[in-house]
Amino acid sequence: MDAVHHIEGRAYPLGLKNVDTDMIIAAEWLKTISRTGLGKGAFAALRTAPDNVFDDPTYAGSPIVIAGDNFGCGSSREHAAWAMLDMGITAVIAPSFSDIFSGNAFKNGILTVILPQDAIDRLIEVAKTDAIHIDLDSQTVTTPFQDRFTFEIDAFRKHCLTNGLDEIGLTLGQSDKIGVFEQSDGAARPWLVPAHA
Repeated sequence: MDAVHHIEGRAYPLGLKNVDTDMIIAAEWLKTISRTGLGKGAFAALRTAPDNVFDDPTYAGSPIVIAGDNFGCGSSREHAAWAMLDMGITAVIAPSFSDIFSGNAFKNGILTVILPQDAIDRLIEVAKTDAIHIDLDSQTVTTPFQDRFTFEIDAFRKHCLTNGLDEIGLTLGQSDKIGVFEQSDGAARPWLVPAHA
């Protein structure tokens, strides 16, 4: 997982409330365990509208989505986070998130930023013309117009994101302790140690 410190660029000014995981990636795309290629199906239902933000060249490659309340509600499908990452989205700013989506996003390196509705409204306006900057280290969202919004984030999640640590990375960080345990446990219970060929 890549470390996250700063995310900057244009943002999709989505603004919709209750965007569920089926809207992010529909069920017909869930037949794979691959994380690549899902971006083609991301937000497919919304992309049927001719004036949708996801197909507007103004926002092509935007790393940020600005959404309404309860983003990511619905099922627990991790494919939603995979699809967004495959599109290049690495942050979502909204007034609230589904707990399951927020957890899946975090585990895949997507930053979820909670800001009040008035800040969301302002960022949607800015996103129509200018880039937005998220600084995870200082926990701020800023614009070229001197807007500055601070956000809270769980200290453990911040540590993992800023150090690029997923669950495997966290485990590997304990490899010395794991090795010591395996040696002492092997000496105490040798019948559990596999025979080497």
